[in-house]
Amino acid sequence: MTRDVISLTIPDLSQFTKALRADLLSRDAIPSHASLLSAISKAAGYDNHQHLKASKPQTSYPQLTKALRAFDPPGIMVHWPKQTTTQGLCLFAFWVQFPANLDLSEKEINAVLKAGHGFGDHPLLRRSLIDHKLLTRTLDGKIYRRIERAPPQAARTLIAEIGKRRATAP
Repeated sequence: MTRDVISLTIPDLSQFTKALRADLLSRDAIPSHASLLSAISKAAGYDNHQHLKASKPQTSYPQLTKALRAFDPPGIMVHWPKQTTTQGLCLFAFWVQFPANLDLSEKEINAVLKAGHGFGDHPLLRRSLIDHKLLTRTLDGKIYRRIERAPPQAARTLIAEIGKRRATAP
């Protein structure tokens, strides 16, 4: 079973800590994993863990969950996924940053890729964008161009989520 990734924003850490401490002190023993999830959810203002999960948008795309795990909270890609379908989905986060109908140099492509990933292999990303038919390049490799297409729903969701992460990053 895959792990659910649920983000939690705590506006008042002091109040959260007091509520969590009170809940934990009312127990006789160390709480189980499920009990601890429930206690954290209650301290954050939810009825229980299920209430917290229900408040977050759920994805019906299993590859989307895997793709989102490849990006850190500020929206930087931190690792290259193993599955090809997940890799292709992740590439849309870069594809959307290239302007439509405009010739770009390899240097311009590399600048976008280097800024958006943290594992040090922008040539892999550049080649993969071409392999997944998101970019095209001339035979001499000097001119690149974004291939226009409608992203699938999972890619649109990924693009929106990564965009939110990048907009709120410090």
